[in-house]
Amino acid sequence: MIETTGAIPQPQHLTDIPATPLVALSEAAAAKLQELTAGEANPDTGLRVYVYSGGCSGFRYGMMLEDQPTPEDVTVESRGIKVYVDQQSTQYLVGSEIDYLDTLMGAGFTVNNPNAVSGCGCGSSFRTAESAGSPGGCSH
Repeated sequence: MIETTGAIPQPQHLTDIPATPLVALSEAAAAKLQELTAGEANPDTGLRVYVYSGGCSGFRYGMMLEDQPTPEDVTVESRGIKVYVDQQSTQYLVGSEIDYLDTLMGAGFTVNNPNAVSGCGCGSSFRTAESAGSPGGCSH
């Protein structure tokens, strides 16, 4: 008879590894969004985040408050805030963090995106390794 001490190690399965979240909100972004939506009676009000073609690097981010998701949206809840992302944009946003900065130069939401391999000088557009997008003018 073989005696063992302690727990027997179990093999790791791919299902045991946590998936990378689609998007997450920083504490500052969540606080600002709670402030912006404080007067909303609709509990489904959330932040819509999307990616569209444009800017000098190929893609741009868009954000707006939304009353409810569409049937095609992926809904993520981060720090108590609903975030709605359309199916097309998910491939560009996986693992991104949305932050809110308030500096002497201005205030606003930013996206810290691990999929972006480069961005434009003005910081309003990006490109990924897989798709360069269609570069355009750097007007914001």
